[in-house]
Amino acid sequence: MKDVDNTSGGVTSPSLTGRAERGSALMLVGTGSDVGKSIVATAFCRIFLQDGYHPAPFKAQNMALNSYATPDGLEIGRAQAIQAEAAGVPCETDMNPLLLKPNSDHSSQVILNGKPIGNQNARDYFRKEGREVLRQAVHDAFDRLSKRFNPIVMEGAGSIAEINLRDVDIVNMSMAQHAQACVILVSDIERGGVFASVYGTISLLTPEERRLVKGIIINKFRGDMSLFDEGRKMLEQLCGIPVLGVLPYFTDIHIEEEDSLSLEKKQGEAAQGSGKVEVVVVLLRHISNFTDFDTLERDPRVHLYYSNNTDEIRKADIVIIPGSKSTIPDLMELRHNGCAQAILQAHHDGKTVVGICGGYQMMGEEVADPHHAESTVERMPGLGLLPIITTLSEEKRTVQVEFEYKDELCKGYEIHTGTSVGREDGKTHRSYRRSDKCWGSYIHGILDNPVVIDDLLSPHISSPRNTSQPFDYHAYKQKQYDLLASLVRKHVDMDRLYEIMKKSEK
Repeated sequence: MKDVDNTSGGVTSPSLTGRAERGSALMLVGTGSDVGKSIVATAFCRIFLQDGYHPAPFKAQNMALNSYATPDGLEIGRAQAIQAEAAGVPCETDMNPLLLKPNSDHSSQVILNGKPIGNQNARDYFRKEGREVLRQAVHDAFDRLSKRFNPIVMEGAGSIAEINLRDVDIVNMSMAQHAQACVILVSDIERGGVFASVYGTISLLTPEERRLVKGIIINKFRGDMSLFDEGRKMLEQLCGIPVLGVLPYFTDIHIEEEDSLSLEKKQGEAAQGSGKVEVVVVLLRHISNFTDFDTLERDPRVHLYYSNNTDEIRKADIVIIPGSKSTIPDLMELRHNGCAQAILQAHHDGKTVVGICGGYQMMGEEVADPHHAESTVERMPGLGLLPIITTLSEEKRTVQVEFEYKDELCKGYEIHTGTSVGREDGKTHRSYRRSDKCWGSYIHGILDNPVVIDDLLSPHISSPRNTSQPFDYHAYKQKQYDLLASLVRKHVDMDRLYEIMKKSEK
Protein backbone atom coordinates (compact mmCIF):
# COMPACT_ATOMS: atom_id res chain seq x y z
CA MET A 1 0.00 0.00 0.00
CA LYS A 2 1.14 3.53 -0.69
CA ASP A 3 0.82 7.06 0.58
CA VAL A 4 -1.27 9.44 -1.52
CA ASP A 5 0.12 12.91 -2.12
CA ASN A 6 -2.24 15.73 -1.20
CA THR A 7 -1.19 17.67 -4.30
CA SER A 8 -2.87 15.07 -6.52
CA GLY A 9 -6.21 15.50 -4.81
CA GLY A 10 -5.86 12.48 -2.52
CA VAL A 11 -5.66 12.27 1.24
CA THR A 12 -2.31 11.94 2.96
CA SER A 13 -2.37 8.83 5.13
CA PRO A 14 0.11 6.51 6.78
CA SER A 15 1.36 3.54 4.81
CA LEU A 16 -0.29 0.40 6.15
CA THR A 17 2.33 -2.10 5.12
CA GLY A 18 1.01 -4.97 7.17
CA ARG A 19 2.76 -8.04 8.49
CA ALA A 20 4.61 -10.33 6.15
CA GLU A 21 1.86 -12.94 6.11
CA ARG A 22 -1.18 -10.67 5.87
CA GLY A 23 -2.40 -7.10 5.51
CA SER A 24 -3.95 -4.93 8.19
CA ALA A 25 -7.59 -5.26 9.19
CA LEU A 26 -10.18 -2.78 10.44
CA MET A 27 -13.23 -4.38 12.05
CA LEU A 28 -16.59 -2.70 12.62
CA VAL A 29 -18.54 -4.36 15.42
CA GLY A 30 -21.76 -3.36 17.15
CA THR A 31 -23.50 -2.93 20.45
CA GLY A 32 -26.48 -4.60 18.77
CA SER A 33 -28.13 -5.48 15.48
CA ASP A 34 -29.01 -2.80 12.91
CA VAL A 35 -26.75 -0.14 14.46
CA GLY A 36 -25.28 0.63 11.03
CA LYS A 37 -22.16 -1.56 10.86
CA SER A 38 -22.72 -2.50 7.21
CA ILE A 39 -23.11 1.08 6.05
CA VAL A 40 -20.05 2.25 8.01
CA ALA A 41 -18.02 -0.66 6.64
CA THR A 42 -19.14 0.29 3.13
CA ALA A 43 -17.95 3.85 3.76
CA PHE A 44 -14.49 2.71 4.85
CA CYS A 45 -14.20 0.43 1.81
CA ARG A 46 -14.68 3.48 -0.41
CA ILE A 47 -12.47 5.76 1.73
CA PHE A 48 -9.53 3.33 1.60
CA LEU A 49 -9.98 2.95 -2.16
CA GLN A 50 -9.97 6.75 -2.55
CA ASP A 51 -6.84 6.98 -0.43
CA GLY A 52 -4.90 4.71 -2.77
CA TYR A 53 -5.16 1.42 -0.92
CA HIS A 54 -6.50 -1.94 -2.14
CA PRO A 55 -9.26 -2.80 0.35
CA ALA A 56 -11.71 -5.70 0.45
CA PRO A 57 -14.67 -6.47 2.72
CA PHE A 58 -15.01 -9.51 4.96
CA LYS A 59 -17.79 -10.88 7.13
CA ALA A 60 -17.19 -14.37 8.47
CA GLN A 61 -20.87 -15.20 8.94
CA ASN A 62 -23.85 -13.33 7.59
CA MET A 63 -27.54 -14.04 8.15
CA ALA A 64 -29.64 -12.54 5.38
CA LEU A 65 -32.23 -13.35 2.75
CA ASN A 66 -30.67 -10.84 0.37
CA SER A 67 -27.87 -12.62 -1.44
CA TYR A 68 -25.87 -12.18 -4.63
CA ALA A 69 -24.28 -14.36 -7.28
CA THR A 70 -20.52 -13.92 -7.63
CA PRO A 71 -18.92 -13.84 -11.12
CA ASP A 72 -17.99 -17.51 -10.72
CA GLY A 73 -21.57 -18.52 -9.91
CA LEU A 74 -21.42 -18.83 -6.12
CA GLU A 75 -23.52 -17.15 -3.42
CA ILE A 76 -22.66 -14.53 -0.80
CA GLY A 77 -24.51 -11.96 1.29
CA ARG A 78 -25.64 -8.89 -0.63
CA ALA A 79 -23.96 -6.55 1.89
CA GLN A 80 -20.50 -7.89 1.06
CA ALA A 81 -21.22 -7.61 -2.67
CA ILE A 82 -22.13 -3.94 -2.10
CA GLN A 83 -19.02 -3.37 0.01
CA ALA A 84 -16.87 -4.99 -2.68
CA GLU A 85 -18.41 -2.65 -5.24
CA ALA A 86 -17.57 0.31 -2.98
CA ALA A 87 -14.01 -1.05 -2.71
CA GLY A 88 -13.76 -1.32 -6.49
CA VAL A 89 -13.16 -5.08 -6.61
CA PRO A 90 -15.22 -8.06 -7.84
CA CYS A 91 -17.02 -9.91 -5.05
CA GLU A 92 -15.99 -13.45 -4.09
CA THR A 93 -16.95 -16.04 -1.52
CA ASP A 94 -13.89 -15.42 0.67
CA MET A 95 -15.51 -12.08 1.53
CA ASN A 96 -18.45 -13.93 3.13
CA PRO A 97 -17.55 -17.59 3.53
CA LEU A 98 -20.56 -18.47 5.69
CA LEU A 99 -24.09 -17.34 4.81
CA LEU A 100 -27.24 -18.31 6.70
CA LYS A 101 -30.54 -17.90 4.85
CA PRO A 102 -33.49 -18.30 7.24
CA ASN A 103 -36.15 -20.81 6.18
CA SER A 104 -38.30 -20.09 9.23
CA ASP A 105 -38.01 -18.58 12.70
CA HIS A 106 -36.02 -21.63 13.80
CA SER A 107 -33.95 -22.94 10.90
CA SER A 108 -31.68 -21.69 8.13
CA GLN A 109 -30.02 -22.92 4.99
CA VAL A 110 -26.27 -22.99 5.58
CA ILE A 111 -24.12 -21.84 2.65
CA LEU A 112 -20.39 -22.46 3.00
CA ASN A 113 -17.91 -21.01 0.51
CA GLY A 114 -20.78 -20.15 -1.81
CA LYS A 115 -22.54 -23.53 -1.84
CA PRO A 116 -25.42 -24.91 0.28
CA ILE A 117 -24.41 -27.65 2.71
CA GLY A 118 -27.84 -28.26 4.24
CA ASN A 119 -30.42 -26.86 6.65
CA GLN A 120 -29.93 -26.55 10.39
CA ASN A 121 -32.03 -25.32 13.26
CA ALA A 122 -30.51 -22.80 15.65
CA ARG A 123 -29.88 -25.35 18.41
CA ASP A 124 -27.89 -27.64 16.13
CA TYR A 125 -26.02 -24.81 14.43
CA PHE A 126 -24.72 -23.36 17.71
CA ARG A 127 -23.58 -26.70 19.12
CA LYS A 128 -19.89 -26.88 19.97
CA GLU A 129 -19.55 -30.18 18.13
CA GLY A 130 -18.40 -29.49 14.58
CA ARG A 131 -17.96 -25.80 15.27
CA GLU A 132 -14.23 -25.94 14.66
CA VAL A 133 -14.81 -27.00 11.05
CA LEU A 134 -16.73 -23.77 10.37
CA ARG A 135 -14.26 -21.74 12.39
CA GLN A 136 -11.34 -23.08 10.34
CA ALA A 137 -13.21 -22.41 7.10
CA VAL A 138 -13.81 -18.72 7.89
CA HIS A 139 -10.23 -18.30 9.15
CA ASP A 140 -8.90 -19.82 5.93
CA ALA A 141 -11.08 -17.49 3.87
CA PHE A 142 -9.81 -14.45 5.76
CA ASP A 143 -6.19 -15.57 5.42
CA ARG A 144 -6.53 -16.01 1.67
CA LEU A 145 -8.16 -12.61 1.31
CA SER A 146 -5.66 -10.78 3.49
CA LYS A 147 -2.76 -11.96 1.36
CA ARG A 148 -4.20 -10.12 -1.64
CA PHE A 149 -5.88 -7.03 -0.16
CA ASN A 150 -4.95 -4.39 2.36
CA PRO A 151 -6.66 -3.30 4.50
CA ILE A 152 -9.43 -5.83 5.05
CA VAL A 153 -12.61 -4.07 6.20
CA MET A 154 -14.25 -6.60 8.50
CA GLU A 155 -17.78 -6.58 9.85
CA GLY A 156 -19.15 -8.27 12.94
CA ALA A 157 -22.71 -9.48 13.49
CA GLY A 158 -25.27 -8.27 16.01
CA SER A 159 -23.82 -7.50 19.44
CA ILE A 160 -20.31 -8.50 20.48
CA ALA A 161 -21.49 -8.83 24.09
CA GLU A 162 -23.54 -12.03 23.67
CA ILE A 163 -21.44 -13.73 26.32
CA ASN A 164 -23.59 -16.88 26.28
CA LEU A 165 -22.37 -17.49 22.71
CA ARG A 166 -18.71 -16.67 23.32
CA ASP A 167 -17.55 -20.29 23.07
CA VAL A 168 -19.18 -20.78 19.66
CA ASP A 169 -18.53 -17.30 18.24
CA ILE A 170 -16.90 -17.32 14.82
CA VAL A 171 -17.91 -13.89 13.51
CA ASN A 172 -17.21 -11.33 16.24
CA MET A 173 -14.34 -11.10 18.72
CA SER A 174 -12.92 -14.56 18.04
CA MET A 175 -12.57 -13.51 14.41
CA ALA A 176 -11.06 -10.19 15.50
CA GLN A 177 -8.49 -12.09 17.56
CA HIS A 178 -7.56 -14.32 14.63
CA ALA A 179 -7.12 -11.27 12.39
CA GLN A 180 -5.55 -9.16 15.16
CA ALA A 181 -7.87 -6.49 13.84
CA CYS A 182 -8.20 -2.88 14.88
CA VAL A 183 -11.75 -3.04 16.27
CA ILE A 184 -14.14 -0.08 16.18
CA LEU A 185 -17.36 -0.33 18.20
CA VAL A 186 -20.45 1.18 16.53
CA SER A 187 -23.49 2.20 18.56
CA ASP A 188 -26.87 3.62 17.49
CA ILE A 189 -27.71 6.70 19.56
CA GLU A 190 -31.21 6.94 18.07
CA ARG A 191 -32.26 3.90 20.10
CA GLY A 192 -31.42 5.62 23.37
CA GLY A 193 -29.20 4.24 26.13
CA VAL A 194 -26.00 4.83 24.20
CA PHE A 195 -23.85 5.21 27.35
CA ALA A 196 -25.11 1.97 28.85
CA SER A 197 -24.84 0.05 25.59
CA VAL A 198 -21.27 1.17 24.87
CA TYR A 199 -19.97 0.90 28.42
CA GLY A 200 -21.83 -2.35 29.07
CA THR A 201 -20.59 -3.92 25.85
CA ILE A 202 -16.96 -3.10 26.57
CA SER A 203 -17.27 -4.19 30.22
CA LEU A 204 -18.54 -7.62 29.19
CA LEU A 205 -15.53 -8.33 26.99
CA THR A 206 -12.58 -10.35 28.24
CA PRO A 207 -9.29 -8.47 28.76
CA GLU A 208 -7.93 -10.00 25.53
CA GLU A 209 -10.98 -8.89 23.58
CA ARG A 210 -11.02 -5.42 25.17
CA ARG A 211 -7.40 -4.88 24.13
CA LEU A 212 -8.45 -5.04 20.46
CA VAL A 213 -11.13 -2.32 20.72
CA LYS A 214 -9.38 0.86 19.58
CA GLY A 215 -12.21 3.28 19.01
CA ILE A 216 -15.92 4.08 19.22
CA ILE A 217 -18.24 5.52 16.57
CA ILE A 218 -21.64 6.87 17.55
CA ASN A 219 -24.12 6.50 14.69
CA LYS A 220 -27.47 8.07 13.67
CA PHE A 221 -27.23 11.29 15.69
CA ARG A 222 -30.06 13.78 15.04
CA GLY A 223 -29.74 17.52 15.62
CA ASP A 224 -26.90 19.72 16.83
CA MET A 225 -23.84 17.52 17.31
CA SER A 226 -22.15 20.05 19.58
CA LEU A 227 -24.71 19.05 22.20
CA PHE A 228 -22.94 15.69 22.44
CA ASP A 229 -19.43 17.10 22.98
CA GLU A 230 -19.67 16.49 26.72
CA GLY A 231 -21.08 13.03 26.05
CA ARG A 232 -18.05 12.13 23.95
CA LYS A 233 -15.71 13.12 26.76
CA MET A 234 -17.74 11.15 29.31
CA LEU A 235 -17.70 8.01 27.14
CA GLU A 236 -13.95 8.28 26.66
CA GLN A 237 -13.43 8.66 30.41
CA LEU A 238 -15.75 5.75 31.21
CA CYS A 239 -14.32 3.35 28.63
CA GLY A 240 -10.73 4.54 28.20
CA ILE A 241 -11.26 4.36 24.44
CA PRO A 242 -11.41 7.33 22.05
CA VAL A 243 -14.66 8.32 20.37
CA LEU A 244 -13.42 8.66 16.79
CA GLY A 245 -16.59 10.17 15.41
CA VAL A 246 -20.29 10.90 15.67
CA LEU A 247 -22.16 10.22 12.43
CA PRO A 248 -25.38 12.08 11.65
CA TYR A 249 -28.66 10.42 10.79
CA PHE A 250 -29.14 10.84 7.04
CA THR A 251 -31.80 10.08 4.44
CA ASP A 252 -30.28 11.68 1.34
CA ILE A 253 -27.63 9.02 0.63
CA HIS A 254 -28.96 5.75 -0.72
CA ILE A 255 -27.02 2.53 -0.12
CA GLU A 256 -28.69 -0.81 -0.80
CA GLU A 257 -29.89 -2.30 2.47
CA GLU A 258 -29.58 -5.96 3.27
CA ASP A 259 -31.73 -6.32 6.37
CA SER A 260 -35.48 -6.79 5.94
CA LEU A 261 -35.91 -4.46 8.95
CA SER A 262 -35.40 -1.65 6.45
CA LEU A 263 -38.65 -2.63 4.74
CA GLU A 264 -40.59 -1.28 7.71
CA LYS A 265 -39.66 2.21 6.48
CA LYS A 266 -40.94 1.39 2.98
CA GLN A 267 -44.33 0.02 3.91
CA GLY A 268 -47.01 2.40 2.78
CA GLU A 269 -50.03 2.83 0.63
CA ALA A 270 -51.07 3.99 -2.80
CA ALA A 271 -50.76 7.75 -3.23
CA GLN A 272 -54.03 8.38 -5.04
CA GLY A 273 -53.91 11.36 -7.38
CA SER A 274 -50.11 11.57 -7.32
CA GLY A 275 -49.93 11.30 -11.09
CA LYS A 276 -47.31 8.56 -10.72
CA VAL A 277 -47.54 4.88 -11.55
CA GLU A 278 -48.51 3.06 -8.36
CA VAL A 279 -46.32 -0.03 -7.86
CA VAL A 280 -46.88 -2.39 -4.93
CA VAL A 281 -44.38 -5.06 -3.96
CA VAL A 282 -46.30 -7.76 -2.12
CA LEU A 283 -44.83 -8.05 1.36
CA LEU A 284 -44.02 -11.73 1.92
CA ARG A 285 -43.00 -13.21 5.25
CA HIS A 286 -39.84 -14.70 3.71
CA ILE A 287 -39.17 -11.98 1.15
CA SER A 288 -35.70 -12.14 -0.38
CA ASN A 289 -33.61 -9.94 -2.67
CA PHE A 290 -35.86 -6.92 -2.21
CA THR A 291 -33.02 -4.81 -3.62
CA ASP A 292 -34.47 -5.92 -6.98
CA PHE A 293 -36.75 -2.89 -6.73
CA ASP A 294 -34.29 -0.16 -5.76
CA THR A 295 -33.88 1.12 -9.32
CA LEU A 296 -37.62 1.16 -9.94
CA GLU A 297 -38.15 2.97 -6.64
CA ARG A 298 -35.82 5.78 -7.80
CA ASP A 299 -37.68 6.30 -11.08
CA PRO A 300 -39.44 9.72 -10.95
CA ARG A 301 -42.47 8.26 -12.73
CA VAL A 302 -43.09 5.72 -9.96
CA HIS A 303 -44.51 5.61 -6.45
CA LEU A 304 -43.42 2.24 -4.99
CA TYR A 305 -44.47 0.78 -1.67
CA TYR A 306 -44.52 -2.60 0.08
CA SER A 307 -47.79 -3.99 1.43
CA ASN A 308 -49.81 -7.11 2.19
CA ASN A 309 -52.99 -5.07 2.58
CA THR A 310 -55.53 -6.34 0.06
CA ASP A 311 -57.02 -2.89 -0.59
CA GLU A 312 -53.59 -1.43 -1.34
CA ILE A 313 -52.82 -4.29 -3.73
CA ARG A 314 -56.07 -3.65 -5.62
CA LYS A 315 -55.34 0.09 -5.88
CA ALA A 316 -51.93 -0.40 -7.50
CA ASP A 317 -51.31 -0.14 -11.24
CA ILE A 318 -48.55 -2.73 -11.06
CA VAL A 319 -48.34 -5.64 -8.61
CA ILE A 320 -44.94 -7.31 -8.16
CA ILE A 321 -44.60 -10.61 -6.33
CA PRO A 322 -40.97 -10.70 -5.13
CA GLY A 323 -38.53 -13.49 -4.40
CA SER A 324 -39.05 -15.77 -1.41
CA LYS A 325 -36.82 -18.12 0.54
CA SER A 326 -39.89 -20.29 1.25
CA THR A 327 -42.14 -20.25 -1.79
CA ILE A 328 -44.80 -22.73 -0.69
CA PRO A 329 -45.25 -21.35 2.88
CA ASP A 330 -45.49 -17.82 1.46
CA LEU A 331 -47.94 -18.97 -1.21
CA MET A 332 -50.07 -20.56 1.51
CA GLU A 333 -50.02 -17.31 3.49
CA LEU A 334 -51.09 -15.31 0.41
CA ARG A 335 -54.17 -17.50 0.24
CA HIS A 336 -54.76 -17.16 3.98
CA ASN A 337 -54.55 -13.36 4.19
CA GLY A 338 -56.52 -12.65 1.02
CA CYS A 339 -53.58 -11.31 -1.00
CA ALA A 340 -53.88 -14.11 -3.56
CA GLN A 341 -57.45 -13.09 -4.34
CA ALA A 342 -56.42 -9.42 -4.49
CA ILE A 343 -53.64 -10.22 -6.98
CA LEU A 344 -56.02 -12.21 -9.18
CA GLN A 345 -58.57 -9.39 -9.03
CA ALA A 346 -55.87 -6.89 -10.02
CA HIS A 347 -55.04 -9.04 -13.05
CA HIS A 348 -58.73 -9.35 -13.91
CA ASP A 349 -59.06 -5.55 -13.74
CA GLY A 350 -56.28 -5.06 -16.30
CA LYS A 351 -53.48 -4.24 -13.89
CA THR A 352 -49.95 -5.52 -14.50
CA VAL A 353 -48.81 -8.52 -12.42
CA VAL A 354 -45.13 -9.52 -12.43
CA GLY A 355 -43.28 -12.22 -10.47
CA ILE A 356 -39.56 -12.39 -9.74
CA CYS A 357 -37.94 -15.72 -8.79
CA GLY A 358 -40.18 -17.18 -6.06
CA GLY A 359 -42.92 -14.80 -7.16
CA TYR A 360 -42.57 -16.18 -10.70
CA GLN A 361 -43.00 -19.70 -9.31
CA MET A 362 -46.14 -18.63 -7.41
CA MET A 363 -47.69 -17.22 -10.61
CA GLY A 364 -47.71 -20.67 -12.18
CA GLU A 365 -50.29 -23.43 -11.93
CA GLU A 366 -48.48 -25.51 -9.32
CA VAL A 367 -45.40 -25.57 -7.10
CA ALA A 368 -44.22 -29.07 -6.15
CA ASP A 369 -41.69 -29.91 -3.44
CA PRO A 370 -41.15 -33.69 -3.67
CA HIS A 371 -37.87 -33.57 -1.71
CA HIS A 372 -39.31 -31.35 1.07
CA ALA A 373 -36.65 -28.77 0.30
CA GLU A 374 -38.77 -25.99 1.84
CA SER A 375 -41.59 -27.58 3.82
CA THR A 376 -43.55 -30.76 4.45
CA VAL A 377 -46.15 -29.71 1.86
CA GLU A 378 -45.39 -31.66 -1.32
CA ARG A 379 -47.44 -29.59 -3.75
CA MET A 380 -49.48 -26.43 -3.76
CA PRO A 381 -51.69 -24.87 -6.46
CA GLY A 382 -50.23 -21.64 -7.76
CA LEU A 383 -52.08 -18.48 -8.73
CA GLY A 384 -52.69 -19.88 -12.21
CA LEU A 385 -51.61 -16.71 -14.02
CA LEU A 386 -48.88 -18.45 -16.04
CA PRO A 387 -49.06 -21.93 -17.68
CA ILE A 388 -45.98 -23.27 -15.87
CA ILE A 389 -45.42 -25.98 -13.29
CA THR A 390 -42.51 -25.60 -10.89
CA THR A 391 -40.70 -28.45 -9.15
CA LEU A 392 -38.40 -27.42 -6.32
CA SER A 393 -35.12 -29.29 -6.02
CA GLU A 394 -32.20 -29.65 -3.65
CA GLU A 395 -29.81 -28.17 -6.23
CA LYS A 396 -29.42 -24.39 -6.38
CA ARG A 397 -28.76 -22.44 -9.58
CA THR A 398 -26.48 -19.45 -8.91
CA VAL A 399 -25.24 -17.58 -11.94
CA GLN A 400 -24.81 -14.12 -13.44
CA VAL A 401 -26.65 -13.86 -16.76
CA GLU A 402 -26.95 -11.70 -19.86
CA PHE A 403 -30.14 -11.66 -21.90
CA GLU A 404 -31.81 -9.72 -24.68
CA TYR A 405 -34.93 -7.66 -24.03
CA LYS A 406 -36.51 -5.74 -26.91
CA ASP A 407 -33.22 -6.10 -28.83
CA GLU A 408 -31.17 -4.59 -25.99
CA LEU A 409 -28.52 -6.51 -24.01
CA CYS A 410 -29.40 -6.69 -20.32
CA LYS A 411 -27.79 -8.16 -17.21
CA GLY A 412 -28.97 -9.87 -14.03
CA TYR A 413 -28.38 -12.95 -11.91
CA GLU A 414 -30.21 -16.08 -10.79
CA ILE A 415 -30.31 -17.61 -7.32
CA HIS A 416 -33.00 -20.25 -7.00
CA THR A 417 -33.84 -23.90 -6.54
CA GLY A 418 -36.19 -25.71 -8.87
CA THR A 419 -37.20 -25.52 -12.51
CA SER A 420 -40.35 -24.20 -14.17
CA VAL A 421 -41.70 -26.14 -17.14
CA GLY A 422 -44.37 -24.99 -19.59
CA ARG A 423 -47.55 -27.03 -19.34
CA GLU A 424 -48.12 -26.80 -23.07
CA ASP A 425 -44.61 -27.16 -24.52
CA GLY A 426 -42.83 -29.14 -21.79
CA LYS A 427 -39.83 -26.82 -22.02
CA THR A 428 -37.92 -25.24 -19.14
CA HIS A 429 -38.61 -21.52 -18.88
CA ARG A 430 -36.32 -19.08 -17.04
CA SER A 431 -38.94 -16.45 -17.87
CA TYR A 432 -42.49 -16.64 -19.19
CA ARG A 433 -44.44 -13.80 -20.80
CA ARG A 434 -48.18 -14.34 -21.10
CA SER A 435 -48.71 -10.70 -22.10
CA ASP A 436 -47.19 -7.26 -21.54
CA LYS A 437 -49.20 -7.14 -18.31
CA CYS A 438 -48.55 -10.65 -17.05
CA TRP A 439 -45.08 -12.14 -16.91
CA GLY A 440 -42.48 -13.59 -14.59
CA SER A 441 -38.76 -14.33 -14.49
CA TYR A 442 -36.10 -16.04 -12.40
CA ILE A 443 -33.71 -13.16 -13.10
CA HIS A 444 -32.89 -10.93 -10.15
CA GLY A 445 -31.81 -7.46 -11.18
CA ILE A 446 -34.03 -7.60 -14.28
CA LEU A 447 -35.54 -4.28 -13.18
CA ASP A 448 -32.11 -2.64 -13.07
CA ASN A 449 -32.29 -2.46 -16.88
CA PRO A 450 -33.91 0.77 -18.21
CA VAL A 451 -35.49 -0.97 -21.23
CA VAL A 452 -37.35 -3.38 -18.91
CA ILE A 453 -38.59 -0.57 -16.65
CA ASP A 454 -39.79 1.48 -19.64
CA ASP A 455 -41.65 -1.53 -20.99
CA LEU A 456 -43.16 -2.30 -17.58
CA LEU A 457 -44.47 1.24 -17.15
CA SER A 458 -45.59 1.83 -20.75
CA PRO A 459 -49.19 0.54 -20.39
CA HIS A 460 -49.77 2.89 -17.46
CA ILE A 461 -48.42 6.23 -18.68
CA SER A 462 -49.28 8.37 -21.68
CA SER A 463 -45.62 8.95 -22.58
CA PRO A 464 -44.10 5.49 -22.15
CA ARG A 465 -40.48 6.21 -22.99
CA ASN A 466 -38.39 8.08 -20.48
CA THR A 467 -37.34 11.02 -22.65
CA SER A 468 -34.70 12.16 -20.17
CA GLN A 469 -31.26 10.60 -19.98
CA PRO A 470 -31.65 6.87 -19.17
CA PHE A 471 -31.11 6.18 -15.48
CA ASP A 472 -27.62 4.73 -15.03
CA TYR A 473 -27.94 2.73 -11.83
CA HIS A 474 -24.25 1.80 -11.73
CA ALA A 475 -23.18 5.45 -11.94
CA TYR A 476 -25.83 6.36 -9.37
CA LYS A 477 -24.47 3.80 -6.89
CA GLN A 478 -20.90 4.97 -7.41
CA LYS A 479 -21.97 8.52 -6.61
CA GLN A 480 -23.73 7.33 -3.44
CA TYR A 481 -20.56 5.54 -2.26
CA ASP A 482 -18.60 8.77 -2.78
CA LEU A 483 -21.22 10.81 -0.90
CA LEU A 484 -21.16 8.30 1.97
CA ALA A 485 -17.36 8.38 2.11
CA SER A 486 -17.42 12.19 2.19
CA LEU A 487 -19.93 12.20 5.05
CA VAL A 488 -17.89 9.76 7.13
CA ARG A 489 -14.64 11.65 6.46
CA LYS A 490 -16.31 14.82 7.71
CA HIS A 491 -17.40 13.29 11.01
CA VAL A 492 -14.68 10.71 11.77
CA ASP A 493 -11.12 11.63 12.75
CA MET A 494 -9.43 9.78 9.88
CA ASP A 495 -5.92 10.92 10.81
CA ARG A 496 -6.33 9.41 14.24
CA LEU A 497 -7.86 6.23 12.79
CA TYR A 498 -4.93 5.75 10.41
CA GLU A 499 -2.54 6.33 13.31
CA ILE A 500 -4.36 3.71 15.42
CA MET A 501 -4.36 1.22 12.56
CA LYS A 502 -0.63 1.76 12.03
CA LYS A 503 0.10 1.14 15.70
CA SER A 504 -2.11 -1.98 15.67
CA GLU A 505 0.14 -3.56 13.07
CA LYS A 506 3.15 -3.55 15.37
